[in-house]
Amino acid sequence: MKKSEDPTQSQPQPLVHINGCSCGTCGKAKSVDLRLRTVLPQDPDVADGKADPRLAIDYDPLFSSVLGTGVNRRDMLKFAAFAGLGGLGSLMSSGAALAQQKQAEGTTFTKPFDPVVKIGYIPITDASTLLVAHEMGFFKKEGLESAAPTLIRGWSPLVEAFSAQRFNLTHLLIPVPIYMRYNNKFPVKITAWNHTNGSAIVVSKKSEIKEPKDLGGKQFAVPYWYSIHNIIAQRIMRDAGLTPVIRPQDAALAPNEVNLLVLNPPDMPPALAAGQIDGYCVAEPFNALGELKAGGEVLRFTGDVWKGHPCCVVCMHEDDAMDPDRAAWAQGVHNAIVQAQLHISANAKEMAQMLSRDGKKYLPFPSEVVERAMMFYAPADYLQPAAIQHPEWQQSRINFQGWPFPSATETVVDEMKTTIVGGEIAFLDRLSPEFVAKDLVQYDYIRNALNANPGWKSDLSVPQTGDPFARQEVISL
Repeated sequence: MKKSEDPTQSQPQPLVHINGCSCGTCGKAKSVDLRLRTVLPQDPDVADGKADPRLAIDYDPLFSSVLGTGVNRRDMLKFAAFAGLGGLGSLMSSGAALAQQKQAEGTTFTKPFDPVVKIGYIPITDASTLLVAHEMGFFKKEGLESAAPTLIRGWSPLVEAFSAQRFNLTHLLIPVPIYMRYNNKFPVKITAWNHTNGSAIVVSKKSEIKEPKDLGGKQFAVPYWYSIHNIIAQRIMRDAGLTPVIRPQDAALAPNEVNLLVLNPPDMPPALAAGQIDGYCVAEPFNALGELKAGGEVLRFTGDVWKGHPCCVVCMHEDDAMDPDRAAWAQGVHNAIVQAQLHISANAKEMAQMLSRDGKKYLPFPSEVVERAMMFYAPADYLQPAAIQHPEWQQSRINFQGWPFPSATETVVDEMKTTIVGGEIAFLDRLSPEFVAKDLVQYDYIRNALNANPGWKSDLSVPQTGDPFARQEVISL
C-alpha cells in the first residue's frame, strides 16, 4: 500500500500553508527566517506529511504499510554528498547577522503571547511525554488548553517550524538548542528533559557486525549532526580504534574508517533493508522497527553506554520560559509534563498502545513495534551482539524523568567539541560547559513540578542517596 493510500497518512498535517507559512509560494506566506534557509526542504509540502519523491522506491514494499517510503542508491549518494558538504549541519548559518539586523531595527523575534499549548514533534517515542500530556488531559488538568500535536517528519523542518514560532513547546535533540542559542543567537531555552535513554545502534545482520570494530569500512547513518546519537556513536567508534569520516557514499574507505551520513529517522530502516547503509544510531521506535522488519539487530543500547543520558529535551522560546507574567502558564506546562512522565512509567504497555497507529495514531507504527521500543530490554535477549553490558545499572530501553542534570549538559558540550559534524563547531571553542548549563537551562519550573511529584526519584538514573538534583555522569564503553 502506498503512503497516499494509508488513511493514517493521507491527510497532511497543519504545518504548511497556514497563516505565517514559510513556503514562499502560497497566499499566506511570509519571509523565511534567514537563519533557517539552509534547513528547509526543497518542497515545503514534504515537511507537511507529503511523501518525498526523491525517497520513493517501487522495489521495497517492506515498509509501505508502516512508513510508505524507501531510499534508492542514487538518492543516497546525492544526499550523502550534500550532508558531507555541510547540508543540514549548516543549520541557520546566517543567524548572527540576522540577530544584529533585528537589534539595529529595534525589533525582536517575539510575538504576542498565546496561552494555547502548541506542540510539534517527530514520530519517535522521545516525544511520548508531550503527546501523553495532551492526550491524557494533563494540560487540561492544569487549566491549560492544548492543540492537537503536529507530526513533523524530520528534524530540520521541526527546527524551522519552532523557530518560526508555530509551536511554543517541542522536543529537540539536546545539541540543537546549544547550536541555536550560541551559534545563531536564537532565544531558545531548555526547560526539562523529555526522557532519558531511548536510542540504540542497529546494524544489518547481512553486514556481520558483531562488535564496534566491525563497523570499519561501513556506511553509518545518524539523524542529525547535532545529536546525542552522533556523539555516542562516534565515541564508541573511536574507542574501537575507528576513525569517523564524512564523505560521499561512493568514496573509498580505509578499513578503519566509518563513513557518516545524515538521514531522517523514517528513512533509516528502509535504507538498512535495501543495503544502502550498514548501520544507524537513532531514537526508538526505529530500532525496534529495524529489528522486526529491516533485518537489523541491536549492537548496543546508548543507555548502556551513558547511564540515563539525555537525548530529546523540552524546549520553549525564551520569552515563554523567562517572562514573569507567563510563569503560572509555564509552571502548569511542567506540572503536566512530570505527571505524564510518571503515568508513562506506570502504564508503559497501555501508553504504547495509545500512541501507536492501533490506538490514537500519534506514531505511524503498529502497537507491537511501539511496545517493543518501550518495554523490550532484557540482557538474555541481547547476548550476541552483547547490546546490554551493564545490567547492574537497571536501566530501561527508554526512561521518563524530567530533571535536566547540569552535569549532563556540561558533558554534552564537552563531547560536541570532539565530535565531527558536517557543519559549524567553531562556536564551541568559546563556550564554557558550566556557562551553558547555567545560561541555556531554565530549572525553576521543572524543579517545582518534581518536588510536587516525588515519585520521579525512583528512576534509577537519579541518585538514590544524597541530593537527587545532582549527579556524576557515568559513561562506560
